[in-house]
Amino acid sequence: MKKIFIIVFSLLLVITITGCTKTEKKEKKEYVKDNEISESIFKDSYKKASKLVTDMTIEEKIAQLFLVRYDKLYTSKYTENAPGGYILFAKDFQDHTKESIKEELNTANNKVKYPLVFAVDEEGGFVTRVSRFEAFRSEKFKSPKVYYEEGGEELLKKTEKEKAELLKSIGINLNLAPVADVSTDENDFIYNRTFGRNATETSELIKKMVEYANDNKINSCLKHFPGYGNNEDTHTGVAIDNRDYLSLKENDYLPFKKGIEAGVPCVLVSHNVINSIDSEYPASLSGKVIYELRNNLGFTGIIMTDDLAMDAVKSYVQDGNAATYAINAGNDMIITSDFETMYNELLKSYKDGVIKEETINKAVLRIIAWKYESNLF
Repeated sequence: MKKIFIIVFSLLLVITITGCTKTEKKEKKEYVKDNEISESIFKDSYKKASKLVTDMTIEEKIAQLFLVRYDKLYTSKYTENAPGGYILFAKDFQDHTKESIKEELNTANNKVKYPLVFAVDEEGGFVTRVSRFEAFRSEKFKSPKVYYEEGGEELLKKTEKEKAELLKSIGINLNLAPVADVSTDENDFIYNRTFGRNATETSELIKKMVEYANDNKINSCLKHFPGYGNNEDTHTGVAIDNRDYLSLKENDYLPFKKGIEAGVPCVLVSHNVINSIDSEYPASLSGKVIYELRNNLGFTGIIMTDDLAMDAVKSYVQDGNAATYAINAGNDMIITSDFETMYNELLKSYKDGVIKEETINKAVLRIIAWKYESNLF
């Protein structure tokens, strides 16, 4: 009888342990599950991404959510729990050659566990970070609008190819362009950075711009969702957008929709307050605006904020939790000039239960899958 009891008890113990192990494994798999994987633009890389993310620490995951304003000192300081990437500005290229900046970025990349995104705003025209210096190009790139007016799609395609090759040759893998805003009024703040055409014409040209980038194997990013219109400059203050929802949907959404259909991997969200969608928060911190992008436009790629250090955000979020609002709203990446403060903010929000781990996981999964798709690993 005693033997039978021991045998039965042993069997029950084995079953219990096995059951627990299976449950733990199941929970671990679900821990990084994204129900939209099959529809994602990065679906072919989600399996590899899931495997990697499962083994990441929460600190590593949170760090991946940031695209940080570049500083060479940061690349030595932030090697453990390094950010997802860096955004470079003109000053970062000023005293460099093609060879020296490439070496500097390669060195930075070799110091970290997960490959870095290196981004620039090389729109052409008013916004050039690289080609303004003769060490990189004999003359800076003109705006896409000018190239199109001078030589149509043929010249536009040619110069976008040259731009992509230049950026890739120096280690840049994301160009924060094209500008998908619709503007036909020369008095608009955003006009000179757009194609200066109506929504239908702009849409077709944005589709072409995304296709050029994809053909040349460099990441592009549509901006500034949901459309700048005639809003003021959000670098210096709050821009209130009073256009009605139907106007946005039938006009400003069109270029973004075309770009998404063409396979753009990233969309940047503005800091404008869109009253017809969400009068309480800037678009970059609004779950309602992100919902429009994910659900009404069907975007499955990387959503990133404009720089959260801009005055438009500071005046709306005074409790120092802008990064928390951004991630809870559904953004995947935060552009910031203050990585350390915002990283610590997100870590605290996670520990306090303000941000769910599931929310972080979904964002990190997209980021890592995107990096695999971009052949950064």
